[in-house]
Amino acid sequence: MKMKFATMAVAAVMAAGPVMADLVFPSLSYRTGPYAASGIPFADGYADYFTLLNERDGGIGGAKIRVPECETGYNTEKGVECYESTKGEGALVYQPLSTGITYQLIPKATADGIPIHSMGYGRTSAANGKVFRDVFNYPANYWDGASGAINYLLDENGDDIKGKKIALVYHNSAYGKEPIRTLEELQKTHGFELTLLPVDHPGQEQKSQWLQIRREKPDYVIMWGWGVMNQVAIQEAVNIRYPMENFIGVWWSGSEADVIPAGAAANGYKALTFHGVGKDYPIYDDIQKYVVDTGKAAGAGDQIGTVQYNRGMYAAMLAAEAAKTAQEIHGTPDIDAKMMRDGMEALEITEAKMAALGLPNFGPEFKVSCEEHGGPGLVGVTQWDAAAGTWNVISDYKPTDRELISRLVAEDSAAYAAENNIEPGCN
Repeated sequence: MKMKFATMAVAAVMAAGPVMADLVFPSLSYRTGPYAASGIPFADGYADYFTLLNERDGGIGGAKIRVPECETGYNTEKGVECYESTKGEGALVYQPLSTGITYQLIPKATADGIPIHSMGYGRTSAANGKVFRDVFNYPANYWDGASGAINYLLDENGDDIKGKKIALVYHNSAYGKEPIRTLEELQKTHGFELTLLPVDHPGQEQKSQWLQIRREKPDYVIMWGWGVMNQVAIQEAVNIRYPMENFIGVWWSGSEADVIPAGAAANGYKALTFHGVGKDYPIYDDIQKYVVDTGKAAGAGDQIGTVQYNRGMYAAMLAAEAAKTAQEIHGTPDIDAKMMRDGMEALEITEAKMAALGLPNFGPEFKVSCEEHGGPGLVGVTQWDAAAGTWNVISDYKPTDRELISRLVAEDSAAYAAENNIEPGCN
């Protein structure tokens, strides 16, 4: 009932109030450099969803949306510069699209009272909202990804992978190192052998790693890559005739740009996911009508429905739904960053809500709280069909080892709180 009255209040303010300020959602993008193939479609999907809301709905709650884009080149220093140059525009939330940038922005954004949403990346222990009050990483994080990959391999092997050899090929950065501790803990539980193979930025040179794989013949390879690193790794796997069905990438290593360069030989490659694939969703009809056909698309239109475009669109949808929630909580369409944070912490995504948005079964249902900024951690698996040129979901969203992950989150966030004199708690 309280939410209903708040919604009525928003409508009343819209009818009688003065012209409202724009709702500002900065886009820290990278359309240039070795990570552009991954950055471009995400930025397009993020921008196009907000354009759709402006053109079809008049914005969010009657307030128009503005998406200032700032090029980071996936460079941490440039990412911080983009934050500093855009935060004064009324920024409501930042999606850094980089674990390195996220780590640098956490103390800055927290001091400024601007929330961060690092969806499926960033500092995993930020799932503990009692410590990381302004940081959110729903609906899944890297440690969920590591656990999800191992759970999938358990399913494929009758729940027994003792003695199996698993190699982790990872980007030698904060991002790539995120899953290591979780995999090491899972190694103790399940008895598999783990080999760590770092790949230096940007990832174009991997011959020594794949020669080692050819020599040691691991049963499975898990990849934590990004940008050009992914397509190089898949081509190197093809070169040594590594079986693609045993090669699994995290969700940032499973886009069309990663597999298409290898042609038919990439068939069967797998990747984790936390959202739907393809464009068989009603929302794409609206994007075509209100965004593409009107000449307002962020890109050339060739990325629509690709994995990273979908992910950018999903990130924008979650931001928009959090903004709506904030408007309802505070009884005004003219929200600021602190109100946006309240909306993010009260966000609830249901199947009914996704269906109403034209995205039925696109992602898992979840509810955010102070204690849980990370979502349910449900992980699916997709597989590339090279002949059809499509990704297919072969394993639906399944639970991860939340007992282990919760323990690791508690340990890491407690250490962060101690280092930074943070008193954990909820408002």
